[in-house]
Amino acid sequence: MQIPSFPECNHAVIQQLGHLSDRELLQRFKAEPEAGRYFTAIFCRYSPVVFSLITHSARSPVQAEYLFALTWRHILNELSGLDLEAAEVTVAGETGQGRSLSLQSWLINVTALCINQAALPEVEDIHYSLNQASPPLWCYVERSLDRLDPLERLILVMAQTFRWSDTRIAAYLQAEGERIAPTEVAVRLKQAGHNLEAALPEDIRTIYLGALSAEATDALLPDMVASVPMPEKPIS
Repeated sequence: MQIPSFPECNHAVIQQLGHLSDRELLQRFKAEPEAGRYFTAIFCRYSPVVFSLITHSARSPVQAEYLFALTWRHILNELSGLDLEAAEVTVAGETGQGRSLSLQSWLINVTALCINQAALPEVEDIHYSLNQASPPLWCYVERSLDRLDPLERLILVMAQTFRWSDTRIAAYLQAEGERIAPTEVAVRLKQAGHNLEAALPEDIRTIYLGALSAEATDALLPDMVASVPMPEKPIS
């Protein structure tokens, strides 16, 4: 598979961080946990390395793309606990960039761990593709989903992941003690999509959604929920 290019790497928000070393990016990532641009900058810097490792081990392009996203999700979750060595070593040929070998080595180790331990679904059960969303946006949509009101999150997941109709969702919720009509489900679903966008870091909205119309955003984010790993389907 050819290494993909990611448009966000050319975005002004990310380009402005190009002079920072890995250690500086990590420090800012930790100091500003509500910002998404530092993780995205690390992704842009090292996605070719991670993608190359994964594509040499995955059985199919679909599984490779999904594992690529899962690996970056794991990296995002682990970055806050990473402590780079104080003595930064610069990669030969990367003068002026201050790219540290220690971060690259850590990323390679994390990628190898994900390759060896990930239990990937069958191809037909995977609903993620790089054409739909870059891993940083996908990761932050998942985090935003966790921030939604539990009822909104449940409605969004049942509609987008399990493809239930408004009537079926209303019936399930009524069986669980929530008196909601099918017409109200549709209203709640639309509101959940708006709240999902609002829960994203502001810079992530700027990088990934800034050039999109409101209609495109309304369709993109809820659709992405279907590709986020979920527990078992609710019993109906």
